[in-house]
Amino acid sequence: MDVRHDPAQTHANDIAMREMRAVLDGQRRGFSALLPFAGPAIVVSVAYMDPGNFATNIQAGARYGYGLLWVVLVANIVAVLLQALSAKLGIVTGRNLAELCREQFPLPLVWLMWAVSEIAAMATDLAEFLGGAIGLSLIFKWPLWAGMVITAIVTYVLLMLERSGFRKLELAIGALVGVVGLSYLLELFIAPVDWAEAGRQLLMPRLQDSQALLLAAGILGATVMPHALFLHSGLTQYRFPSTCEAERKRVLRFSNIEVTIALGIAGLINIAMVLMAAAAFHAGDRHVAEIQSAYHSLTPLLGHAAAVIFLVSLIASGLSSSAVGTMAGQLVMQGFVGFTIPLWLRRLATMLPSFVVIYLGVNATQALVLSQVVLSIALPFPMLALIWFVSSKRTMGAYRVRSSTLLATVASAIFILALNTLLLLKA
Repeated sequence: MDVRHDPAQTHANDIAMREMRAVLDGQRRGFSALLPFAGPAIVVSVAYMDPGNFATNIQAGARYGYGLLWVVLVANIVAVLLQALSAKLGIVTGRNLAELCREQFPLPLVWLMWAVSEIAAMATDLAEFLGGAIGLSLIFKWPLWAGMVITAIVTYVLLMLERSGFRKLELAIGALVGVVGLSYLLELFIAPVDWAEAGRQLLMPRLQDSQALLLAAGILGATVMPHALFLHSGLTQYRFPSTCEAERKRVLRFSNIEVTIALGIAGLINIAMVLMAAAAFHAGDRHVAEIQSAYHSLTPLLGHAAAVIFLVSLIASGLSSSAVGTMAGQLVMQGFVGFTIPLWLRRLATMLPSFVVIYLGVNATQALVLSQVVLSIALPFPMLALIWFVSSKRTMGAYRVRSSTLLATVASAIFILALNTLLLLKA
């Protein structure tokens, strides 16, 4: 991330650093010792419950009931593994993934990865921006373009919070994540979930047809996101004030705990999305394929409260994930090509495709799903680069991953590549 010199930001960051130093010096113990280190994984977890997840999970639950729950589970396990490695890369090397690619890869490959990453950033922002706009337009009865304008303004305001220190932005994003989680907890109390069938399908991997394959790739793209792999290493590279190997090991332990908790909660929320969609829309052949129709169908099926809760969670998801996506885009550009553009210009550039999609009359929900497929296809680039660096003794030294972790990571990569290959062959 670019370093700012705003006095308020510097003061707030100094306070956060002192809190972490107190933990490393043994002055804080127990659960309270984890709190100063919380933040990076919470910010990144937004990418795992953004509007793209809403679109793919609603379609998965409505069309196949509980049949694709296993994809959500596998995707989340892979996400925890990869994000933990991304955080570790930043902590150990003091560099983020994009910077390491620029420094160690051939220039043509660097430019290719940057181009793919920028396309992925646009696809990411398309999903996040459209999701927030859809939610606002439905709950306030506004035209979609008005919802898009409000989403752009609010996300820009969120990003401005970073000027007062990273803690304020993290707390704001954490609060929005809490809204999404609480919303789906309430939905599960309202929706008539068949828990026995859901548990059975969760542990039964199968793809029913080519449409299920498309949705599986979309779920994967919406869960394990390219920009999240870049961003996590950037959030941890300067953050933790370890001065020796013992402290660095403690920081890595705190990081792994935070990743497991934050992304575990994100995974439960994704599962809850599919459960709600399956319970509300799949029975009786009520195949709901769009976010808008999901909202309108929820009122007669589960009541007005369920429909409003659904929209509140969608808006919170769209606003938070759009802000995080812009942060990631800035980091990717700075890492690969060594410069940044003004935040407002970055925000404008990444949201323009959303306005184009709406102007051309493209179905918003279908655009969300296809954007997630684009992300799934783009994912191997940062994923393979991450595996390369964390397994390199030159880069990680004594902290390179163990053989068992490397095996699990490579297996995850093979799974993702196989799914993408099948998707392309079916196209």
